[in-house]
Amino acid sequence: MLFKDYEPLKKKQFQILDEKGQLVKPELEPKLSKETLLKMYKTMALGRVADIKALQYQRQGRMLTYPPNRGQEAAQVGAMAALEPQDWLSPAFRELNAMLYRGVKLEQIYLYWFGNEWGNHFDADVRVLPVNVIIGSQVNHAAGLAYASKILKKNEVAVATIGDGGTSHGEFYEGLNFASSYNAPLVVVIQNNQWAISTPRSKATKAETLAQKSYAFGIPGIQVDGNDILAMYVATKEAVDYARAGNGPVLIEAVTYRLGAHTTSDDPTIYRKDEEVQAWEKKDPMIRFKKYLIDKGYWSEAEDQALEEENNIYVGETFKKVEATGLEALEDIFKYTYKEMTPQLTEQYEYMKKFLEEEGK
Repeated sequence: MLFKDYEPLKKKQFQILDEKGQLVKPELEPKLSKETLLKMYKTMALGRVADIKALQYQRQGRMLTYPPNRGQEAAQVGAMAALEPQDWLSPAFRELNAMLYRGVKLEQIYLYWFGNEWGNHFDADVRVLPVNVIIGSQVNHAAGLAYASKILKKNEVAVATIGDGGTSHGEFYEGLNFASSYNAPLVVVIQNNQWAISTPRSKATKAETLAQKSYAFGIPGIQVDGNDILAMYVATKEAVDYARAGNGPVLIEAVTYRLGAHTTSDDPTIYRKDEEVQAWEKKDPMIRFKKYLIDKGYWSEAEDQALEEENNIYVGETFKKVEATGLEALEDIFKYTYKEMTPQLTEQYEYMKKFLEEEGK
């Protein structure tokens, strides 16, 4: 059992595929089909292109504030690949790749960051909650889903994702404590990308690992190389199976790195050194996974180049659809906070509507 061999206090980071794409734990290599492995890689590749282009669109004034994902693809896709169709994802806001793998369309994701709330209306069979910008509350949402699954015997596991900085927020503890107390099938994946905006991981907490916070809840915890997609898959699969079997929650710390800015409103050059970023560039999850696939005979550089060209065209066409759709109706900004608009929201809506009419907008 991985949780036993890689307990957080043992300071052993779980890894299967190293930075050069070599298997360091071949006995733990997951028996995934070629089809599944290529789906995982192609999702990462699409996410990488969509992420880079989203930054460009925002800089051109064509998209609102956007949170870059580059460097965190493996932590997200590896975890999502371990889920069953009936399971749930309760995301934060930096989960482009996770959402794509779980069936959310790129057009919907782009529409949301374009400023249209309709982007959060996913297809009926997609088990992903809307983007959650309020730090930590996605853990409570997932705990509620997990508890409902247990009570209704639905055999569903809820997975919540959160950043390293988010583990300092109260709702992280409240959600996990609740799920632990009621043995709810919850898995929380911490994407430890080393920076909570400009606050380094070293200043966010004195805990040597974030995974060891699991001890406070009486649940298993494991620290994983978050840039190793195979390790993320294996660790999450064991965690999901453990939770589904009625054993309660699991906490996973995915050690990764945010290669870009916190959001497009942030300038990371102010608070971190170029040398640090360059060191993590060499650990790029895309590089090691591509080499692994090529070594297995599942992929080639020629196919990779063709895929990138295809993704660039697809992403560009997708964003054209988003721009053609445009912004949402004024009322939509207010009516999605609750099932029914409260008197206060109705009053605010009427005030803003009158204001815009008087301004001639």
